[in-house]
Amino acid sequence: MPINFGTDGWRAVISDTFTFHNLRMVTQAIADAVNSEGWLNGLEIDPPPDPKLMVVGFDTRFLSDRYAREAARVLAANGFKVLLCQADAPTPVVSYTIKNLHAIGGIMITASHNAPRYNGVKLKAAYGGSALPELCRKVEVYLNDNESQGRGPNLIDYDIARQEGLITRFNPIPEYHAHLRKLINFDVIAENPQYIVVDSMYGAGRGVIRGLLEGTGCEIHEIRNEMNPGFGGVHPEPIGQYLSALSGAICMGKGSLGLATDGDADRIGAMDERGVFVDPHKIIALSLQYLAEKRGLKGSVVRTVSTTRMVDLLAARYGLTVHETPVGFNHIAEYMLKEPVLIGGEESGGISFLGHIPEGDGIIMGLLLTEIVAESGVTLSELVANLLADVGPAVYARRDQRLKRPVAKEKMVDILINDAPKEIGGQKVNEVSTKDGVKYILDDNSWLLIRPSGTEPVLRVYAEGRTDDMLQALLAYGEKVATSVV
Repeated sequence: MPINFGTDGWRAVISDTFTFHNLRMVTQAIADAVNSEGWLNGLEIDPPPDPKLMVVGFDTRFLSDRYAREAARVLAANGFKVLLCQADAPTPVVSYTIKNLHAIGGIMITASHNAPRYNGVKLKAAYGGSALPELCRKVEVYLNDNESQGRGPNLIDYDIARQEGLITRFNPIPEYHAHLRKLINFDVIAENPQYIVVDSMYGAGRGVIRGLLEGTGCEIHEIRNEMNPGFGGVHPEPIGQYLSALSGAICMGKGSLGLATDGDADRIGAMDERGVFVDPHKIIALSLQYLAEKRGLKGSVVRTVSTTRMVDLLAARYGLTVHETPVGFNHIAEYMLKEPVLIGGEESGGISFLGHIPEGDGIIMGLLLTEIVAESGVTLSELVANLLADVGPAVYARRDQRLKRPVAKEKMVDILINDAPKEIGGQKVNEVSTKDGVKYILDDNSWLLIRPSGTEPVLRVYAEGRTDDMLQALLAYGEKVATSVV
């Protein structure tokens, strides 16, 4: 099967396409690309990174630690000095380490929030975030070229590489802790300690939030924090349908604030004191409100097309510029690299803010949410209610609609533009955006986004309405589109 090295890397089923051989081939292509001219793509990084230093990390998935060793062996055989994590670590921790230690880049072995049967490779750049699309394309060029020429990967024995200092094991957590202590106000948390349930979903975030909150007086009850490569049979994704264990713990009185991170801890989800899921739309909006009003910070606001427009209403109030991007944190990162971004986020839970790396980080956002609740002196449910009364109401849902027959993505986009409705649910369609799929923006700030898949006959339908009735009308229109394509 072909290896497609796309945006943010490569993911595949373990023992099917994700094999040791294929991993070595991908790592060789990464080594070739990093060693080539123009790897930094014109970006000026101060101080300049060490062109021969790479960082390798891994999550809790099946064989991730062994895959990481193999990647380190290939990099070392290509002349790199490799810092290899001692144990599983979150993706944002590895990304911060790359920037902090001035490495030229790094590899993270993870399939993030995907099902347990998957593993993957995330490629990280010197600035502490995902490699930009043009850098990923360069890796794919080398991968295809190596395959066509029958060139296998360079390899060095692991023990010899260790003895020669080409591979060094290290713990990235302490330096990351020190960095977060500059961005999170732990004194505010200590003044009003919280009763928290942390759900790491058996992922690489296990123990990290708990460790950071030690000494603040917070009572932490951590669940699903043991090593379980099968993730208990669920996708390690912090969305409502996979967080019944967190809801149960809160309802049993184990805590009044729930924080959940995904398989590699670059996404955040939360629950209030009633065990009700608080989605990333609300977390982003609450964080923007807090950073602007309580901390007095400025900067642009970056959100994906599928993220709440409550952010836009708040940004207008604070006189902040809003940038809308296609889905994917790499698009947000591009803005974070060229201007001060107060907050950047997407509906899937990848969020970062001013002063941090251009990478979604569930750890820092869980801590910021803890600070927000502590400073407010009220519960998370009250904060959400106040937010919705201020810039809401806003009701969100996503549905995937299967088409009766395959339709080319470009053709489906043309259909959605040419047949754009005049109104939905009694509200006029004011704007049609084609930034990523087709988005209909209505008079009352409700919106419907339809993104045709490029790999399967599916329409991804996202909707935010001002009422439940409007939400249902938007979703119904998305379903109607899917069934009308014959």
